[in-house]
Amino acid sequence: MAESEGATSGFVVDAVLVGQVAPLGPRQIASGIRKAPVRGPVRLTREGLVGDQQGDRKHHGGPEKALHHYPADHYPAWRDHHPDIAATLAAIGAFGENLSSRGVTEAEICIGDVFRLGGATVQVSQGRQPCWRLNERFGERQMARRVQESGRTGWYYRVIEEGEIEAGATAELIDRPAGTWTLSRLAHTLYRDMLNHDALAEMAELAVLSTSWRDLARRRLARRAVEDWTSRLSTPAS
Repeated sequence: MAESEGATSGFVVDAVLVGQVAPLGPRQIASGIRKAPVRGPVRLTREGLVGDQQGDRKHHGGPEKALHHYPADHYPAWRDHHPDIAATLAAIGAFGENLSSRGVTEAEICIGDVFRLGGATVQVSQGRQPCWRLNERFGERQMARRVQESGRTGWYYRVIEEGEIEAGATAELIDRPAGTWTLSRLAHTLYRDMLNHDALAEMAELAVLSTSWRDLARRRLARRAVEDWTSRLSTPAS
């Protein structure tokens, strides 16, 4: 296991959550962002949890985003600083997460971390890039931007070995190939120190990072400019 800046050896899954596609927000957009805990074992495949759905398969789900993890540790800060969205935060699943846990956040998790999770093996593939569906979910037009700026984005896993997972399972860290690249550092590179050429060049060569995020780093390096986030963060007018 590589030398690490993160400080976790694993975590306990508090809940496994799935959701069906349903109308979302005033414009009734098809979305699977509303997730609810399930009881008992759930099959995890390379495409995600059996019974879980996404409304936009172009940007959500798939092998590199098979499982979305959002720490319950972040909920108190959202409630404290943004009481206007407290009702949506009344239960876990508000951020469309498939896994909920306590005790680990983006500061302790590294890109490429491999966990034995119940009967499955998963690997951290990328952080979450918030999109405007969060605005619709929370009834707050700046919510996606708030999530991005906070660094409390959650992260995704790819599935290395399929199997069953359930609430109460222990996720054991079994490999850390990129221990200097915490998710917090990655978010800092993407959203704060956005044209740090050295960091972007290193990010572009992280083999365990999803292809789309490595390509993003390469584009910034080539163009010497940051991509326009408007279409991702701002709710479409129609």
